[in-house]
Amino acid sequence: MTRIACVQLAPILGELAANRALIADALASADADIVVLPELATSGYMLSADEAAAVAVAPSELGWDVGPVVIGGFCERGDDGRLYNSAAVVDPHGVQAVYRKTHLWDREPAVFTAGSEPPPVVETAHGRIGVLICYDLEFPEMPRRLALRGADLIACPVNWPLIERVPAGERPSEQITAMAAARANRVFVAVADRCGPERGVDWVGGTCLIDERGWVVSGEVDLPRARDKKLTPRSDVFADRRPELY
Repeated sequence: MTRIACVQLAPILGELAANRALIADALASADADIVVLPELATSGYMLSADEAAAVAVAPSELGWDVGPVVIGGFCERGDDGRLYNSAAVVDPHGVQAVYRKTHLWDREPAVFTAGSEPPPVVETAHGRIGVLICYDLEFPEMPRRLALRGADLIACPVNWPLIERVPAGERPSEQITAMAAARANRVFVAVADRCGPERGVDWVGGTCLIDERGWVVSGEVDLPRARDKKLTPRSDVFADRRPELY
């Protein structure tokens, strides 16, 4: 069994040192094998381009190689001088992969350059982990691609802005999208959202861990279950695909 912690934080806008300390405390207190942090956890979200440039870091500067496998969002300073909304996969041996968000949301193109490489699937001590960032989840091809490449878990750092009232008794639509992705692909999905208002924006606070059947769960999960794609003895969500018709 694998212990997964999806950590909901309130980063302080533009305060790199304070956010480093916030993340360090979260990692020190997380009793988990895998920890997922929010999108842009190192910097906050509502940044201008100049503000983002002032707090951007290289992946080697994150310092998350403390024990668990950590997947978290950060404002990346690329070797090309551009800024990226990125997520890193870090284990005790260092940075294993960096993914640059490919689907930029709303005002993000004014600050960040969209990534041009597909999201990674990283073999870890606890299973195969794919990575998406926030708006990427709205495109079904993204989790499907990761699942087809063998991901057991899709880790999703997000900053889900609260853009509509959630009807009483319902889950936020963003969570429903993540649940559908988990069920459709028979993979686990771990979402770490943020909290704390920032420049007039509030957040869904939709942090959740979803099993391969599409249900929100907590605690330990059995990640190898994601390798069985059968819904019934005769129905398999991958074997029954008809890609020649899509």
